[in-house]
Amino acid sequence: MSSPAELPILIAGGGPVGVITALALARQGLRVHLFEAESKVNDAPRAATTHAATLEMLDELGLVDEVIRRGLVEPLFRTWDRSTGELVAEFDFGRLKDDTRYPFAVQCEQHKLANLAIEKLRALPHANLEFSARVVAVAQSNDSVEIKVDTAAGTRAIKGSYLIGADGGRSTVRKSLGIEFEGYTHPERFLILTTPFDIGTRYPGCTRNYLSHPQDWCAFFKVSGDDGKGLWRVLSSTRLEQSEAELFEADAVERRLQNFIAKEGKYDVVHRNLYNVHQRVAASFRKGRVFLAGDAAHVNNPIGGLGLNFGIHDAVELSGLLGRVIRREAPSEVLDLYDRHRRPLNIEFVQQQTVANKRRMEEKDPAARARNFAELAAIAADPAAHRAYLLRASLLESVRKRAAA
Repeated sequence: MSSPAELPILIAGGGPVGVITALALARQGLRVHLFEAESKVNDAPRAATTHAATLEMLDELGLVDEVIRRGLVEPLFRTWDRSTGELVAEFDFGRLKDDTRYPFAVQCEQHKLANLAIEKLRALPHANLEFSARVVAVAQSNDSVEIKVDTAAGTRAIKGSYLIGADGGRSTVRKSLGIEFEGYTHPERFLILTTPFDIGTRYPGCTRNYLSHPQDWCAFFKVSGDDGKGLWRVLSSTRLEQSEAELFEADAVERRLQNFIAKEGKYDVVHRNLYNVHQRVAASFRKGRVFLAGDAAHVNNPIGGLGLNFGIHDAVELSGLLGRVIRREAPSEVLDLYDRHRRPLNIEFVQQQTVANKRRMEEKDPAARARNFAELAAIAADPAAHRAYLLRASLLESVRKRAAA
């Protein structure tokens, strides 16, 4: 029988957080076995913004050059008052040139990042990846973890030294552990429409734009697309009474886009996505030999592009702690630091920021809107405040705070 030290570390979920966790572990010479329920990486449009703090981590994993090559580098983001068409504030990550090697964000779709990590992982002999393999049950003892995995060949039991649940917001691993997913779900849903129409002709010089409005806020982001020619994503909220069929109906989609940016001729829409929006954090990121990372541990609204970035930070920190323990460089108690640090950091740097971002985008009270705009403009105009705002928005401040703990 294998000893706990010889058993692989098991990972549920083959999205970017799961595969980057596997890569960070395998690069230390540790055995990993990753299971993904789907037959391939999900390539539907999802998160795309990669911030400076994350780019630094991807550099250590040998991924950053390819992420930059396959994405779009953007040092700016802008907030607009959609009611008047006026620019409220422009923020420039270039002001962080003395703080980071990467004073910009990169718009690289998450499926590209996941596939890049998988390419690296497949080259490592002690890493095993299984697609079409769904983790359906979890059990653990003092010295090992056992999961049940459903595949086309049937269900089998697999034993490991530890288990990392990176299996998304509906995480089977989290539910198996009985860990509460604390927080709330916003009543309205968000709609993303993707078009090859060059919205940049209307908002030149910046590919990340937030347009605040009391009823119809929206945001425009450019990604490179699979062919590198570029696609624009239009993010907006919906009304409670609107059904998916109504929102996806061709004329309704056309009216929505024309309302945001009027143009001659119809829009070519290559993708539609409607989803619920949550602000939730697991009551604990660890239970015994099982850990939660990424969306399995925390979910948030996408305004600011923080969720995936923080999940990657989970992956890097957890893999480092596990490596120390398995190599006997630290006692197993050091693993307590994962929950002790990651959960409060998520609440402070992700939950609080994304909730504030959403409120600012949709603020209905005219006086409050005016105050919000004045505050953003003042921050952008003051060099010290501008830098401090960007350190927080890029998650560099959260990484520094963790390092100082």
